Formats: sequence, C-alpha cells, structure tokens
Amino acid sequence: MASQTTSRAASDFTVSADAPRRLSPGMRRLRAIGWSLIPPLTFVAIVGLWSASIQIFKIPAYLLPAPGAVFQRLVTDAGMLWLNAKVTLTEIVLGFGLTVVGAIPLGLLIALSPLARQALYPPIMLLQLVPKIAVAPLFLVWLGFGMESKVLLTVLMTFFPLLLASISGFQILDQRLLYLTQSMGASTWHTFWYLRFPAALPVIFSGVKTSATIAATAAIVAEFVGANQGLGYVLLRGTSTLDIELTFAVLVVLTVIGIIINYAVELAEWLMTPWQRSGGR
Repeated sequence: MASQTTSRAASDFTVSADAPRRLSPGMRRLRAIGWSLIPPLTFVAIVGLWSASIQIFKIPAYLLPAPGAVFQRLVTDAGMLWLNAKVTLTEIVLGFGLTVVGAIPLGLLIALSPLARQALYPPIMLLQLVPKIAVAPLFLVWLGFGMESKVLLTVLMTFFPLLLASISGFQILDQRLLYLTQSMGASTWHTFWYLRFPAALPVIFSGVKTSATIAATAAIVAEFVGANQGLGYVLLRGTSTLDIELTFAVLVVLTVIGIIINYAVELAEWLMTPWQRSGGR
C-alpha cells in the first residue's frame, strides 16, 4: 500500500513538472508575450513612481523635474541632442571597435603563447593599474580637444576587461579534446575554428558586454575632461547652469544609447552562438 502511494505521488510530481511543457501553442505564445511585456511595464511603473513622488512630497522642479517636463525638453531640444549624441556615439563605436579588434586577438596570443604571456601581460597589467581619469588630461595635451583623445580614453578603459575575458575564454577548452582531435588528424586551424573558438565565445561575449557598458561611460568621462561637443559636454552645461530638465533629458538619451548597445551585443551573441539559444528553456 505504501509503495502504491509513493508511486502515485511520484507520478503526480512528474505530471506537475511536465505540465508547463504541455501547454498549447497559443498559451505558450501568450506566456512569451507576457514575459516580453515585463520590462516595459517595469519602466512605466518607475516613471509613475517618479511622477507620484513629486506630487506627494512636493519636490521642486529645480531638484527633480517631472517626467512630462523632461519629455517636453527632449522634443524641444531634439535637434541639438541628436547632433551631440552622434558625436558621443562615434566616440563609443570607434573606441569600442578598436578594443574588440585589439583585445580578442591579443587574448588569443597570450592564452596560447607562454612567451607572450610573460612579455606582454605584465606591462598591460601595469597600464591597467594607472588611474584612467588621472591620465585623461595628458591625452588632451598630446592629442588636443578633438575626438582622438576621447577615443583613446575609451580604448584604455574598455581594453582590459575584454582582454581578460578573451584569455579566459581561449584557455577554457579541455586539453583532452585537443588531443582527441589531433589524433584524428584535425589541423590546427580546424581545431581552432570548430573547437576552441566556439568554446571561448560565451566567455568572450561576457567581456564584450562589460566593455560595451564601460565604453559609454568612458566617452562621457572623456567629454567631461575637455570637449566642446557631445552629450558629456551638454550634461556639464546643464548642471553648471542649473538646467535640470536638460540634464535629465541627456540622461534619458544616454540610457537609450546604453540599451541599444546592450541589445546589439546580445543580438551578435545570439547570431554567433546558436547552440545556446534554447538554453534554460
């Protein structure tokens, strides 16, 4: 009797565990739509809480403007914000692009070559320990107030996280798999392209996401140090004149840029790692 009860309980648990998988296509579609609506609904809730806090606590506009006033400023200054956003975006894309082009191959070299690890990694680590903000004025002296100094600071701030991720990614492969493929006659190129590189991609993309986030911050910091255009320059102008509505409008634009960059990186990861698309489902 006890064994029958236990068997029935195990059967019920199996049915309940498999129940989500037995949903109809329509229910699965509705469930997916519901999950996709959570982020925008969260954003709406945050904006609603923002507006309600101003009304309840009577916060003056010079401290915290209302969402409607910020949106109106976005519309009124759309042309000016777009022109400066293009400058900041160019700095981000150039700096981050140079980081990707340089850090990933260098990570591969350091991961596979003991000589490169001994010769290159220590000076790179030493450069990483130097405070980036402290050397930013030097870039202005060497390169002037143009875009070059901003791009260089962006590269300097984003290079090391992606380099570390690349080194870890290219070293993650089990050596026994390498011995197996070599014993089967695979060339070095085939082993890299079909084994080492796919295994390293998830780790590399974690570094890409981190560096992409830092790239936007680096470009703004570089414009804080010295610039006459860009969103960082507009942000400084807004805070110096106590134009809080303009400051919040710039912050909204920067948030949108960060979201676009994040989704672009996730799309690239989705395209390049198809074996992970069904993970966790």
